[in-house]
Amino acid sequence: MNTALLVVDVQNDYFRNGNMELVGSLEASENIRSLLDSFRKKGKPVLHVQHVASREGATFFRPGTRGVEIHENAAPIDGEPIIVKNYPNGFRKTELHQICMEKGITGLVIVGMMTHMCIDTTVRAAFDLGYECTVISDCCSTRDLSFRDETIPAKSVQASFLAALHGTFANVITMEEYARDRTMDMR
Repeated sequence: MNTALLVVDVQNDYFRNGNMELVGSLEASENIRSLLDSFRKKGKPVLHVQHVASREGATFFRPGTRGVEIHENAAPIDGEPIIVKNYPNGFRKTELHQICMEKGITGLVIVGMMTHMCIDTTVRAAFDLGYECTVISDCCSTRDLSFRDETIPAKSVQASFLAALHGTFANVITMEEYARDRTMDMR
C-alpha cells in the first residue's frame, strides 16, 4: 500500500491569539512536526489541506490574514501539495482525490484540526472513496462545544469523535502506537 500523510488545517487561527483557538493545538502540532519529519526522511508522500473561508461573514481563516496561514510546525516544503478547501471535507470540490490517484495513494495517515469538524468529515469521505485510513489521535485537536444548555469539554468532544471513527472508518491510534508499529509507514 502506498500511504501518504494528510495534514489537515493546521493553521494559525487555531493557536494562541488566533480567532478560533483550540485546546491542545500546540501539542498536536508538535507531534505533527515529528510525524512530518518521519515521512519526509522515508521519502513518503505528504499532502497538506488548507481551509480558506469563502463564506461572507466568516470569523476565521479569512483570505489574506495571518490566521489562514499554515502554522510553522506543519509548514509544507517544496514539492508537497497544498490543497485549498472551502468546506470541512478535504475532498469536496478540491483536487485531493485526483492527486492521490495520480500518486497511487491508497492509504492515508490523517492528522490535524478540528477533530469534530474537518478531521471527522475528511476521514469519512476518504473511507467512502476507498482509502485505508489511520488517524493519529494525539496529532489532532478540537474545542469545547455547546448543545442547548450544556458545554461539552474538548476532551470529551475529542474522545467521542475519535471513538465514532475508530473501527469502521479508520484505525485510530496514538503517536506511541504508530511509532511501535513502524510497518504501517513502511508499506
